[in-house]
Amino acid sequence: MKNLSVVLALVLVMGAGSAANAQSMGSEYKTALGVKFYPGAVTLKHFYKDNKAVEGLLSFWRYGARITVLHEWHGDINNARGLKWYAGGGAHLGFWNSDWKDRYPSRDHGVQLGIDGVVGLDYKFTDAPINLSLDWQPSFNIAGYSYFEGSWVGLAIRYTF
Repeated sequence: MKNLSVVLALVLVMGAGSAANAQSMGSEYKTALGVKFYPGAVTLKHFYKDNKAVEGLLSFWRYGARITVLHEWHGDINNARGLKWYAGGGAHLGFWNSDWKDRYPSRDHGVQLGIDGVVGLDYKFTDAPINLSLDWQPSFNIAGYSYFEGSWVGLAIRYTF
């Protein structure tokens, strides 16, 4: 399932890239679509102001799926063209499948709801429509099975347009 998710995400990114008319070839971008590794997700980031963005993540794993929406504030890093820091927060909604319920019968809730934080670095290549980001995304489930997840450190590779 995880490999299929990555393949589908790459096909989606390539298809969006061929359909995009204007590629962001500078050190700034408006929208980017790609994949994020750990957690494995399809990621879409859109700037609605110069320093504010919304990022959506669609994650799949062997026990279900999760949708996360993050609001991020971005800031320049002096003398580092194309590199920005960012921080923000948001929420997630997850769904556990029957494998989860079979393995953890005492945690039979099929839905999770929680809050997320994010802090990281975002780099846009100047001469290519490629964006990379590296971040830490702690989260806390508040409905369903309650727990804190602090080990998610993700690397995203996105096509910008």
